[in-house]
Amino acid sequence: MTRAILTCDEVRAAEQRAVEAGISLWALMLKAGQACADVLHAEFPEGRVVVLAGPGNNGGDAFVAAQRLRDLGRNVWLYDLAPKADRTPEGVNALNALTGPRQPLEDMRLSADDIVLDGLFGAGLARPLAGEAAFAAEQVNASGARVVAIDVPSGVNGDTGAIPGPAMRADVTVTFCAKKPAHVLQPAASLCGDVIPAEIGFGRFISDIESGLHENAPALWSHNLRWPEATSHKHQRGRLAVVSGGLANTGAARLAAQAGLRIGAGLVTLLCPSGALIVVASSVTAVMASSFASADDLVVQTERSSAIVIGPAAGVSDTTRVHVEALARAGRSLVLDADALTVFAGRPDQLRAILSAPTILTPHTGEFERLFPGLLATSTNKIEAVRKAAKTVNAVVLLKGADTIIAAPDGCAVVNTHASPFLATAGAGDVLAGVIGGLLAQGLAPFYAASAGAWLHGDAGLRAGPGLTAEDLDATLRDALRALHAGRHGAVM
Repeated sequence: MTRAILTCDEVRAAEQRAVEAGISLWALMLKAGQACADVLHAEFPEGRVVVLAGPGNNGGDAFVAAQRLRDLGRNVWLYDLAPKADRTPEGVNALNALTGPRQPLEDMRLSADDIVLDGLFGAGLARPLAGEAAFAAEQVNASGARVVAIDVPSGVNGDTGAIPGPAMRADVTVTFCAKKPAHVLQPAASLCGDVIPAEIGFGRFISDIESGLHENAPALWSHNLRWPEATSHKHQRGRLAVVSGGLANTGAARLAAQAGLRIGAGLVTLLCPSGALIVVASSVTAVMASSFASADDLVVQTERSSAIVIGPAAGVSDTTRVHVEALARAGRSLVLDADALTVFAGRPDQLRAILSAPTILTPHTGEFERLFPGLLATSTNKIEAVRKAAKTVNAVVLLKGADTIIAAPDGCAVVNTHASPFLATAGAGDVLAGVIGGLLAQGLAPFYAASAGAWLHGDAGLRAGPGLTAEDLDATLRDALRALHAGRHGAVM
């Protein structure tokens, strides 16, 4: 199944290509409804099934699914939101094929043992649920029944991921051929449960749609990873420099430096103000330590660096801004994180003007809002906002979160959902900056370095599990790398 993420319009374009190739809309509806029924029957083989049908083609899918489930011997109760609505020809076909009773939605009764198939509204709904549909959503959510949603849970906007009013909370969502933004963007993604893209006949036409948006996965970037060969030595594996804060603020940079070393950079050096050198030097082993006296000295000491991470606990100060400007104008490849972003708050054009080499920005939401004020609020969704930001600064931008988004200046973007909520802990972002810096130092293009870094960081978080701290990620990053290497080169003993 494709990893492409398509908007509602892009899905309709793929469907139209299928129709032009001779596949009827009725055939697509039949396969969609049957796929929903089959998933529900496999996931929840016991219990009464309550099917909720709306007035559009989602309702037609629900009718097909209801009949399929009846044919499978399930006890199906079908409730129709709009029993007198004018329907598409495909919806009429689905309605005519029904056997058994169909009742108005207002008569719906539920128990906690039921399985609900939600076919009220699909991904194209752009308004809040109202009236009987809103009441039904609230009843379903309160009932404790398990829910399978068709396309998206009713009440969710498929393109924006917004939840403008009441919405169903699904355990499983069956979508068709490709995920939509709502399946990967919060808060909608949390209502979708497990998302299962079902191939119903137009998946082969998706490659014709230039979406430029994918769900992050190793298939997108693993071929770019730089594994060492038998003749490799450390100087060929990239030199990463990490700039530390002052005496009391070295921990974040130490986390980043260790992560860069773990991810494969051949040499990693922590560069710190002279007053912090004794702390840094006494707390690292394979990571090297050195002090710098000025911005010019910092530029000299990074002359041989393949990439530099600056920002973690660097301090929101003129000094940090001067350091970033000096490194950028010297043509260094940079990962700008935390304070290195905040010192340019509201001045993204100024930041763009000084960047002269591959650069990756790794803000969390607050830092993103400070650097690009109002952009999140005025964009269709976070994906659009990050794409605009990347174009504005002419650099790769990674917006951290449960739905981490990475975008390049040319508009290519990925959404990373492969992560653990336990990564919401102090220092985890510093580790991510170091991972990305280490991959950039090894020669990965910025977009691939950011995408691979986000996935590997997320995988390490999943492996560490509950109770993780940032320090735990060093060991689990190793496990994540080993698993990728095993998949590429055979089992690792």
